[in-house]
Amino acid sequence: MEYDTEKVDEAVLALLHLSRFENQGVSRAWKGHDWDALNRLFDKGMIHDPVGKAKSVVFSDEGKEKAAELFRQLFGK
Repeated sequence: MEYDTEKVDEAVLALLHLSRFENQGVSRAWKGHDWDALNRLFDKGMIHDPVGKAKSVVFSDEGKEKAAELFRQLFGK
């Protein structure tokens, strides 16, 4: 099935916001999402490199703001 990867990336970024937490002043989120989407978000500068042993990813400043915006847009009342 063909699908719009941009829409998927927006949904994944919004869902990363849902699992966001602060750890020593750094915004992180659990990385239990599609690896291709995480790699695209890294390429777009929304998160830091998702490859590694850590079970979470680090948001860039821009990614943190965009994730919150998309979460409100897609799931807000």
